[in-house]
Amino acid sequence: MLFADRASASPARLSRRAVVAALGAAVTGALLGVTPATQARAAAPGLDDPAKKEIAMKLVSSAENSSLDWKAQYKYIEDIGDGRGYTAGIIGFCSGTGDMLDLVQLYTDRKPGNVLAKYLPALRKVNGTDSHAGLDPDFPKSWRTAAQDTAFQQAQNDERDRVYFNPAVAQGKADGLRALGQFTYYDAIVMHGDGDDPTSFRNIRKRALRSAKPPAQGGNETAYLNAFLDARVWAMKQEEAHSDTSRVDTEQRVFLTKGNLDLNTPLDWKVYGDSYHIG
Repeated sequence: MLFADRASASPARLSRRAVVAALGAAVTGALLGVTPATQARAAAPGLDDPAKKEIAMKLVSSAENSSLDWKAQYKYIEDIGDGRGYTAGIIGFCSGTGDMLDLVQLYTDRKPGNVLAKYLPALRKVNGTDSHAGLDPDFPKSWRTAAQDTAFQQAQNDERDRVYFNPAVAQGKADGLRALGQFTYYDAIVMHGDGDDPTSFRNIRKRALRSAKPPAQGGNETAYLNAFLDARVWAMKQEEAHSDTSRVDTEQRVFLTKGNLDLNTPLDWKVYGDSYHIG
């Protein structure tokens, strides 16, 4: 009889049951503070989704290296004259800011005697400066040689994630931001680091919080991201080397204006006047 009753239940009864169930779920969600917008954010893939992460790597590479081929940048190295010494690799590790030293140390821990190991003493001495002392003339050549080693490539990936990508995504999720917001955090921490100086990522975020609240604090996501990008532009203009703000103005702000908070493809943007597309 039980199965017969279920089989013979009328469509109207099933419909009423569905409505009651939906109302119950909505009431429960409201009691728990879960709104449809919150559910949408939770359901959408974050920047740590493999496909979204690949997009993030290409976006950063377009600004850092004028190319979408981010994997070709393992071998990249030059002094761009920003007071940070050599800038190199897939995320712009710098000899003057400590992250290049940490990278080469990790590589050496995993593969002692590698071609870059001999530069560790010099990297320790130049840390915090723009000096090339002990690095010239052969360090760039040695870097490019190391970049052919998959162990060094993996070390670059791991340090990128540990220092930049993972902290940015974690903070973005804690603030209730979707993929685009998480990316704005990631791009900011790549350029500015997360130290105590006024233009660091954490202080850019604090500046934004004076004007708007993120979704996790009950704020509007678009309004908050606009405030964050405003604070980011201010930070960029404090340094001549970073004063071109097109990676915000004609990239991130374009996605935000279009309401593309999940960073869905296709994506079209410009950086430094060059056009890019991800289909």
